[in-house]
Amino acid sequence: MRKNTRFLSAWIFGLATLLCLSLQSFSKAQSIQETPAQFAKRTAWWRDAKFGMFIHWGIYAVPAQGEWYMNNARVPRNVYAQYAKQFDPTQFNAAEWVRVAKEAGMKYLVITSKHHDGFCMFRTKATKYNVVDDTPWHHDPLKDLAEQCRKQGVRFCVYYSIMDWHSPDQEPAVDDPEHPVYNPTKIVPGKLDDYIRYMKTELHELITQYHPGVIWFDGGWPSWWTAEDGKSLYDWLRKQDPSLIINNRENGAGDYGTPEQTIPEIGPNGLWETCMTINNDWGYNKTDFDFKSAQDLVRKLCDIASKGGNFLLNVGPTAQGIIPQPEVDRLLAMGKWMDTNGQCIYGTTRSPWLRQQFDGRITVKGNDLYLEVFSAPNGNVELRGLKTRVLSATALDGNTPVAFRQDGDNLTVTMPQKMDEYATVIKLALKNKLEVSQEPDVISPNADGEFILPASRATLVGDKVQLESLNGPPSVGFWVDQSNTVNWTINVPQAGDYQVRLDYACDDSSQGTLYSVKALGTDSKVSNIVNGTGGWSDFKTITLDGHLSLSAGKQTICVEPIIMPRGAVMNLRSITLTPVQ
Repeated sequence: MRKNTRFLSAWIFGLATLLCLSLQSFSKAQSIQETPAQFAKRTAWWRDAKFGMFIHWGIYAVPAQGEWYMNNARVPRNVYAQYAKQFDPTQFNAAEWVRVAKEAGMKYLVITSKHHDGFCMFRTKATKYNVVDDTPWHHDPLKDLAEQCRKQGVRFCVYYSIMDWHSPDQEPAVDDPEHPVYNPTKIVPGKLDDYIRYMKTELHELITQYHPGVIWFDGGWPSWWTAEDGKSLYDWLRKQDPSLIINNRENGAGDYGTPEQTIPEIGPNGLWETCMTINNDWGYNKTDFDFKSAQDLVRKLCDIASKGGNFLLNVGPTAQGIIPQPEVDRLLAMGKWMDTNGQCIYGTTRSPWLRQQFDGRITVKGNDLYLEVFSAPNGNVELRGLKTRVLSATALDGNTPVAFRQDGDNLTVTMPQKMDEYATVIKLALKNKLEVSQEPDVISPNADGEFILPASRATLVGDKVQLESLNGPPSVGFWVDQSNTVNWTINVPQAGDYQVRLDYACDDSSQGTLYSVKALGTDSKVSNIVNGTGGWSDFKTITLDGHLSLSAGKQTICVEPIIMPRGAVMNLRSITLTPVQ
């Protein structure tokens, strides 16, 4: 990038000043300090669990059109509130719900204590708009579920929405008396502190009454709820219960990421959990019969575990308190598979292979390597780059040995004649700790000579930066450490100059990072400043000033932050290198 040197020097000085101020502000906001060992100990049960049940249940089950019915149908508050008078789930059976979760192989359960509609599904002194005081049922389902979870050995957890369509402290985005639009709400001027006090009252009740292992936040996206608010709430909660695990949707902090309805192509570096519906709706929808098959769900669980994540699978009970039978059938089918093969899921870590080796997935536990094989057309499975010696290979179904051949770093496993329709699991016992050698993912130019460098094929260098999915293809996100970089390996057919285009997004509050795109080991680079695009999911494509000069052969393209004044770099979806004619 060609810039006036005197202007650039002054600009860098200004950014350095902003960086100091930013770091001071961050240190004040993040008061909870924890070593990596302490974090690992606090989150150990969650990391090992791998599989949980999500439950979306509330008075929206009465109209039975999904949990966003109040907003989507533009129902006035007073009209929607009448559904509470019709909510009488006399067939609710907490022991049965938890039994289904346990028999499905699920180790924890997360239920909506308050969704965006603001109706509280627990006993609370903060509002009469709750299941005990405002329904003919007059019952506290969270109390029953918490007790049953303890009895049956399932971790009890709760969901809580920050956005509240019923709260007098928030007002609809479109305040039409007959046809309001609630999302995203606006805060009533001067009422934020009152609403935070209301939330803290309820959250304290949830912690002291039910002792959840996780508080799963949602609805933290309205503009009036800032990252500072989220950090402050996180710290407050950790003081209430230091053992709590908190997801990242309260904005500004959190222990793990929560991709929704999607599985990342490459597992993020930190803790993460895919939350997903068993059909298309979170809450009960009487017209939604598009249920995922048990085979699909088992393979999704294998996929997620192989990438180091957890799977939080949702059910939507009816207004009568019944989990629909098609959902129960699928969960119990998963549980039957888990009874035989659960050791390849629980307590495992991600596959070290960057790319799939066969039609299936891989997980690791100590010196054991698990192959979750979906199909093997020629009867064999090949694994390339395995440097560690294999002592034995065993099919978990029947605990029967299978033949294998290891030639150098290549392994061939002969599959059983009868394959499991969901996934056949082979356990490989290794002589020593797993070692893998693999060639880097080398990208070649397309027919037009362009290099398309998607986030999904990048090598992420650092302990913060990771992949996420935001309204489209994966992007590099959580880029909050200036030392973290993003690399691609490319094979350049002949030396030449290339124009650089970026597809990226950045919230306006985090713009200003100075970064370079360069070829490692050379002096060739172009630099630019990140401008805001409106939000973290508002992607735009820009062309950088200057050209990147590349020599023939393999090159490593690196995106490197130079100065990061406002706590984050950008969300980077792809880079395109176009040859200059």
